[in-house]
This record gives sequence, structure tokens and C-alpha cells, in this order.
Amino acid sequence: MDGQPDNTNTAEERASAKTILVHLDLKGAPPKVSYLAEVFPLFSSLGATGLLIEYEDTFPYYKELLPLRAAHAYSPQEIREILRLAQLNHLEVIPLVQTFGHMEFVLKNKEFTHLREVPMYPNSLNPHREESHQLIHAMIRQVMELHLGLHWLHIGSDEVYYLGEGEESKKYLSESGQTVEDLFMCHLKKVAAHVVSTYPGVKLIAWDDMLRGASAQKLTDSGVTQLVEPMIWDYTSNLEVDNRVALIEKYSQSGFQKIWLASAFKGATGASQQLTHIGHHLENHKRWLQVIQKIPQNTLQGVALTGWQRYDHFSVLCELLPVGIPSLAVCLQTLKNGAYTEQVATAVQDVLGMATLDTENYSSEASGSFPGSDVLILITQILFFLKNPTQEFLERNRFVMGWFSAFHRKRKMIHPIMVQQIEPEAVSLLSNWTLLLRDLQAALLKIFPDVTVDEWMEEHLMPYYLQLQQLVQDLNTALENQT
Repeated sequence: MDGQPDNTNTAEERASAKTILVHLDLKGAPPKVSYLAEVFPLFSSLGATGLLIEYEDTFPYYKELLPLRAAHAYSPQEIREILRLAQLNHLEVIPLVQTFGHMEFVLKNKEFTHLREVPMYPNSLNPHREESHQLIHAMIRQVMELHLGLHWLHIGSDEVYYLGEGEESKKYLSESGQTVEDLFMCHLKKVAAHVVSTYPGVKLIAWDDMLRGASAQKLTDSGVTQLVEPMIWDYTSNLEVDNRVALIEKYSQSGFQKIWLASAFKGATGASQQLTHIGHHLENHKRWLQVIQKIPQNTLQGVALTGWQRYDHFSVLCELLPVGIPSLAVCLQTLKNGAYTEQVATAVQDVLGMATLDTENYSSEASGSFPGSDVLILITQILFFLKNPTQEFLERNRFVMGWFSAFHRKRKMIHPIMVQQIEPEAVSLLSNWTLLLRDLQAALLKIFPDVTVDEWMEEHLMPYYLQLQQLVQDLNTALENQT
């Protein structure tokens, strides 16, 4: 067996031996440091060995990069405290800095709009401008200043939409005879070479999707295989195992020494998703475990469990971190143990303080004692027991639709007897909304900044509450108008 990979290890041994990262997507709903202090020990106890932190506009950029910094960004002191807490809980931190695609938080600012690949779209960077590279170097430098002693840095590079469609790219491709793939790899190599030469000893990770279509030979010839470790992401529940195994084999043949995998524990089933479907993410991890079983053990560097908070910089917030923690716990324990068994399920329930754990449905009886469990309980109660009944009442109640339509409300008309049919349910629903919204707001403010709480509630809950409130006001006004 000399020279042959050892494939005799069990799935449990092989999964648990690798780096397992929890992804914190901070471009939406960045948790307060006090909440991170509560959940980091939980992450570690469940099997995580590190954090993949995507700061985006919550990083405390300064000087020429100050426009990138959101008003609610962490301070340098808070970043240091996050790193201290991570170290205390044996979690290695890997920052993620976007360097090509998903640059909206940079390119939306007037100071940098001239660096867009396509002038109309702020998502992708123009790779031909020297100023673009200076911008990336500055971003990486400022992040590295606060993250001393790093072993890895993730340089993003996924979903570089519209690459090759800018005028400079069109000219370059036409004159050079190269492809968009070549253009992508050229930029990736420049960024990687700069980091490797500037920060010796730091290994680089990049998302792999822009590399998937390239042949093994083209990847080898590009030079990127000696500079970065690709992170293959697939968040689907029906992940094609053999397809991913073949992709890993191609990457290995092209010269990549190590491969990362990326699953998802939340934020991958709908841009406006509010509750996490654990079963979807559990199945995703089961498929990835099948992939791990089929590849040489020494190929896999680690797994990142992504938890997207926005699909991109401009999209709405999806499931908040506390809502996704039961899913994270299930997925971490499944990876650590190599399978999801009754024993694993019981262990997860014990750690989270949950009497039951429904992986197949959006639980309507959520409970728990984990940090932020009150947020999950309240959101579940509102969505199951308030939102749907309110929508049913406003849009399908026969008395509202038949005797107090928009036409009637505009003219302040109502038969007094119909008030007795409509008002009790309307007032009861409004009272319940008022109480639960108050409790939820208080719970959210313990975890997130004001701007996040305002956004989430305005987007997901306030439309129903305000419609109901307006209906009650219109009822009273119409009734007064009849007397």
C-alpha cells in the first residue's frame, strides 16, 4: 500500500480530523460582541474548530477606505475582543475579504464607482485598473493589521458576474485571444501572489465556482494551483456526490494540494427565509459526508458551514443567527460524528435544552435554553400563530371583505352591526401583535444593533401589524361617522 492514500478510516474519524469552520456572515445582522461571547463556547462544544468571518462593511476600515465602513461597524477594540474570545474557545479565525466579485459594499460608493467592471453594476471589480489592485491591497492590509498570526486568509472571488462585459475587458479579450476564465485566473493569481509575497506563511483560500469550468491543464498552466486552496461550495439538499468527487479529482490533478468544502447551515433556501429548515441542511451535510468518504483523506483541508445573512449586500435579511443555531448544532454534530443518529439527535437536544427537535418541518413548538433561544421562540410564535391568522383575517374574512373593503374604508362607511363582527377579532389580534413585538424587539436588541432590529422588523413583521392597526383605526373612524 506504499504511496497509496489510506481510505480505511471511518467517516467519523475522517470528518472529525479536519478543520471545521462556522461562517459568520456579518454583512447583515452583525451580532454584538456580548452575544458572540455566549455562542463561541457553544460552537466549540458542538465540534467547530474555527470561524470564517466575512466582515464586509462591518470591519473598521479607515483613511482612504473609510467610505466602506458602516455606521454600525465593529470598532478595532471590538475586533480584538472577538479574536480574544475565539482564541479562548480554541476557534481559529480566518477572515474573508472579497477581492473580485460581491464587491457591492465597496463599489456602491462614489469614491470607487469608476472601478466597476460594468459601470452600471456595483458587484464586480475591473481587473485591468492598477487602482483596483491598490484598493484590494489596502483592504487586505487593514484586515491583516488586526489579525496578527493568521494561518489562512480567504480572498473570496465567487460569482464574478458580468466579468468580461466591461469595455476594457472586451478589448483585452479581443486582442489577447484569451477567455473569461483566463481573465479570472489572471486576476486571482495577481491578488494571491501579492498576499503570499507580502505575508509569508499565510495560506490562501478562494471560492471555486469561477474555476469549475476550466480544464485541469488550464488550471495548472494558470499558476493559481500553487497559490490558493479552492473551497468548493454546494448548499443543495440533492448535491450530486459523484459530480463533486470528480471535481475534486480534477482539482487534485491540476496541482491543488488541499481542498476545502463548504456546506450551509442557514441562509441558502430563500432570500427572505425567516425560519431554518433543518432537514434541507442536514441532507446537504449527509451528501458532503459521502463525498468525504470517496476522496483521499489527505486531500481535504477542512469544511466551512456557511450561514448566509444576506444573499448579497442589497438583499433583505434572511434567517437570523439565533434562529439557525439548532440547524448549526445538528450539522456540526453530524460532521463530527460522521452521521446523524438518534444518539446525535439526543446529544444536540441536551446541549440546546430543547425537548424536541423537528428536522423535517418548521417547528411550531420551538423551545430551548441556548443563547438567543427566546428569539427563535418569539419568531416562531409570530409566524405560526399571528402572521398567518392576521393575513387570513385581513384578506379573506367575509365581513372585512364584504362590508369593510377599501372602498368602504376610504369613505368611512360601515353598517354598525358589522363592527361587532369585525372589531373583537381585530382588537384581539392587534393586542397579541403588540405584546409579541415588544418582547421580540427587546430580545433582538440584546443581540443586534438597532439598525438590524429596525430593518428585520420593518421588513418581516411591521407590514402586518400596521395593516391591522390601520383597520382598527378605520373601524373606529367609520363608526364615529355613522353616529
